[in-house]
Amino acid sequence: MPRYALKVEYHGKPFAGWQRQKAQATVQGKIEAALARLEPRAHTIAAAGRTDAGVHALGQVAHCDMMETWDPFRLSEALNYHLKPDPVAIVACAEVSDDWHARFSALQRQYLFRILMRRAPATHQEGLVWQVKHELDVPAMARASAHLIGRHDFTTFRSTICQADSPVKTLDRLDVAQVETAHGPEVHFDVRARSFLHNQVRSFVGTLERVGAGSWAPDQVAAALAAQDRAACGPVCPPQGLYLAHVCYEEDPFAPLKVA
Repeated sequence: MPRYALKVEYHGKPFAGWQRQKAQATVQGKIEAALARLEPRAHTIAAAGRTDAGVHALGQVAHCDMMETWDPFRLSEALNYHLKPDPVAIVACAEVSDDWHARFSALQRQYLFRILMRRAPATHQEGLVWQVKHELDVPAMARASAHLIGRHDFTTFRSTICQADSPVKTLDRLDVAQVETAHGPEVHFDVRARSFLHNQVRSFVGTLERVGAGSWAPDQVAAALAAQDRAACGPVCPPQGLYLAHVCYEEDPFAPLKVA
């Protein structure tokens, strides 16, 4: 059975997350239903990450196994036809080896979180950002984020329903920067690690927002991390500003073919 890697973009608002669920619309369910229109049978796809309800993706990666051999471009076009009108798009497709796995072959996952700082209601960005009506001290947030880099026990920043075997993870990067946009100033969080705990990124951002608002001192984030206690975490921010932006592999399956 030939295997295909799919690069997937989606707007998370209408979905109860990535993972297939009974009686609820999910991204996985929509893609598997589209695959069944191409090859009528039950399909099961695997993804690099299981995003929660309301979370978006710019570069989710999944793989599927097909009975027939498909031209990757034709497969992506056919899937996009059957995914309409849902806000899900296959933006790239590539044939991969049968031992390649969207989840287990991944070396790093990159998330983007966007906070919009303005008092006027968001219009075009509604549902795509977390809007706060106050200014944030971005340098203070950046100083606080430095305490989280590296290998730690992240129990404080882990959901109580997290199913990971261990709270110990290595955070490769957590950059905080202000970005000026046409609709107002935003704070962007670039968060990278091989893997994440459930609600870890949203717990980081919600806590760092408290630093930016002046409610927490930057060093309180270090104390919260050291506490290894969920009660020490700041508020968990809403999902609408979160994007699975990119997944890294040893070899990018979607890279253009190199000419010798």
